[in-house]
Amino acid sequence: MTENNKLRNLGIMAHIDAGKTTTTERILFYTGKSHKLGEVDDGEATMDWMEQEQDRGITITAAATTCFWKNIQINIIDTPGHVDFTAEVERSLRVLDGAIAIFCAVGGVEPQSETVWHQADRYKVPRIAYINKLDRIGADFFGVVGEIRKVLGANPVVLQLPIGRESDFKGIIDLITMEECYWNPDTLGLEYKRVPIDPSRISLASEWREKLLDHLAHYSDEIMEHFLEGREIPAILINKTLRTATLNRKIVPVLCGASLKNIGVQPLLDAAIDYLPSPDDVPPIHGHNAKTEKLIEIPNDPKGAPLALIFKIFNDREAGPLCFIRVYSGSIKRGLTVFNINKGKRERINRLLRMHSNRSENIESLSAGDIGVAVGFKLAQTGDTIGSEGYQILLEKMSFPEPVISVAIEPKTMSDRDKLKSTLDILQREDPTFSVQENDETGQIIISGMGELHLDVLVTRILKEFGTAANIGRPQVTYRESISKSIIHTEKYHRILANKEHTAEITLKVAPQKRGSGNTFSCEVPEGKLPKELIEAVSRGVNAAFSGGIMYGYPSYDIGVTLLDGVFNPLTSSAMAFEAAGALGFDAACRKADPILLEPIMIIDIMVPKEFVGEVIGNFTTRGGIILKLESKPMIEHIHAEAPMAAMFGYSTVLRSITQGRGTFSMEFSHFAKKENTGKR
Repeated sequence: MTENNKLRNLGIMAHIDAGKTTTTERILFYTGKSHKLGEVDDGEATMDWMEQEQDRGITITAAATTCFWKNIQINIIDTPGHVDFTAEVERSLRVLDGAIAIFCAVGGVEPQSETVWHQADRYKVPRIAYINKLDRIGADFFGVVGEIRKVLGANPVVLQLPIGRESDFKGIIDLITMEECYWNPDTLGLEYKRVPIDPSRISLASEWREKLLDHLAHYSDEIMEHFLEGREIPAILINKTLRTATLNRKIVPVLCGASLKNIGVQPLLDAAIDYLPSPDDVPPIHGHNAKTEKLIEIPNDPKGAPLALIFKIFNDREAGPLCFIRVYSGSIKRGLTVFNINKGKRERINRLLRMHSNRSENIESLSAGDIGVAVGFKLAQTGDTIGSEGYQILLEKMSFPEPVISVAIEPKTMSDRDKLKSTLDILQREDPTFSVQENDETGQIIISGMGELHLDVLVTRILKEFGTAANIGRPQVTYRESISKSIIHTEKYHRILANKEHTAEITLKVAPQKRGSGNTFSCEVPEGKLPKELIEAVSRGVNAAFSGGIMYGYPSYDIGVTLLDGVFNPLTSSAMAFEAAGALGFDAACRKADPILLEPIMIIDIMVPKEFVGEVIGNFTTRGGIILKLESKPMIEHIHAEAPMAAMFGYSTVLRSITQGRGTFSMEFSHFAKKENTGKR
């Protein structure tokens, strides 16, 4: 077994409150990383180490930790379940090899479960499923398995059955070994025993084992032969087939338990090692040659040229930026000077760390396939590639959703201004979904994020964690501007600057584009009529103008700009003049093209007890929301809807009030649509 085969990079992903952090706490306890069980509910979870995570009882940052199980090193990343922190999930999936998807036995496949599942599909991450909270009232193991198949379009293969349900849940049936497993509550589940299946459950277990073998026969001729000939199928062959089919993403093995009651976690660890990939099992990733743009395949080779991706940055008050890196090729050593390929700058690794939540140990090197933390980088940002100057390969840049909500922030005194700017700079480097803009005319600083909770967490960090004195405005929707018809406009520019004449004349066509297609610039000027550097200058001017808006100062959206013609005077034309003409021409053309204001429309999933569904729907429709679908589950109604972002401010308080604190909702950006009845500001 190679070193890489003794390594697993795993993510734990799910909807909020499905039990991710509780399950991770058990994993750390049973692997010996922590000596007591921390609980989310009492604010003592090891992985939720930020003050706000403990206050709110949710995971905000993707905490990384390393543990060992049966001589296998497991790098675990516990990701947030709240949709506002989807970037944390995205960053984690980019660098993981396999994932454990946790589902609540009561809630089933919830909205954020779908979001992270499809993110994992995009990054081709093999998964196993763990149905948690089988001790809760309303738990329905088989119902959740059906939802995984129907809602997620996955192919679940049941490996375990629960013994009892709700308050009577006491253990699991292992369908591979055909044994029952029971955990000892006196040792907090550290000890568990396997016993023969009780005669009253033999029939059900045999039925589901036959389904398991029938399923696996599609992926193994050997199992098919054993199955048809009625021979006993050895566990080693079943596990080998399960591993191959899981790695090829043909199936999703399904396990079950109740992490809070310490039931089912050790078999989950065994399954993670048995069925999820090591770095050697994952296809080589691809990168682009930084100079030629050529696509390059990067083998997972510890002896290759060093290459690593920075997938997360967290600022430590004493050590500075902690850069979480995944090494894809070669090895990264402490004290080494590496090349930041995105920035084109050399940086030195002062220390390398192996993280255990917010604690760490110093290490000398990280090899291909491993995950760790580099300390000492000054310029690095999330998504940067580090390597060597002689092997400049850019790993794929990660893309994140656009921020849809903003607040104004201003320092309380002029002396706080520099501190605020450096704090915002740190937060931007950490979080690519957080953006900062300064209004040139008013000097007002606007910060934008993914939702009310996202901004609330960031603002609290600015005020408390960084101790920056600032005034915060009310949340505002981040609108976009576009146009509704095509216009051709000729812009003439003439200025005398420093006793020198600068002229430019260009003809631009602006046209609305399909929603979501973005802004584009193209050139249809006959070849040779305008020098290339002047065409590039027009492009720079237009691209700069996209962010400045048309009528209201919001960024422009879905506008196609074509340079149709230009007049060039070798004596007076300059790149500066053509760049200015590009910006002014774009602005003038768009003002004639019936500009419109676009507002963000959000997809909303509301989960409410059945007795409150009528009142919730009534309140939601008065806000301008549209109900798309109503789905009944055993204990709750799942309302699928959409609404303008502006209508959703403060909705969490309203929903809690209507449902006596029992309703929950999640919201994510869907698209921009024309805002009706807009007046100029």
